[in-house]
Formats: sequence, C-alpha cells, structure tokens
Amino acid sequence: MAAKKVTITLPEELVEALGAAAREDGVPLSRLVASAAEGELRRRIGRRLVADWQAEHGAFTVEEIAAARAEMAAADAQALSAPGRAAA
Repeated sequence: MAAKKVTITLPEELVEALGAAAREDGVPLSRLVASAAEGELRRRIGRRLVADWQAEHGAFTVEEIAAARAEMAAADAQALSAPGRAAA
C-alpha cells in the first residue's frame, strides 16, 4: 500500500501518550495512528451495516443482542487463550 505523508494537529498530551504506546509496542508512531484510524473506519462501516440491516428487518431483540455478546465473549476468550499469545 502506498503511503502519503500528512500533517495533523493533535493535543500535546495525546501525542505524548501515543508516542509512549508506540514505543511500548515497538512500532512507529505513524503505524499506531494508522491502525487507530483503520479501526475507526471499520467501526463506521459496521455501524452502517447494522443500521441498514435494522432498517430492512427491524431492530435487534434483547435476545439477539445477548446471543451476539455471548459469541463475541467466546471468540475473545478463545483468541486470548491461543497458543503463543503472551498473557496480559
């Protein structure tokens, strides 16, 4: 993927916290910021898909939401216990 240099303005405290997080993870600050931006775009797409689905099929029921949360919790537990994953 091609990269493009951009200039943004952020609060100094945020830049310091992001820099510390990037150093902790051993990644460049630009990679950390790009990853956060990509995550935001994925969340926006997900919210749009959910809204579109609900517009066509109706709002999710309490039971459907509970089932989805249970599936996500199970997937998180499986991912966190995967071999080779460092304990947090």
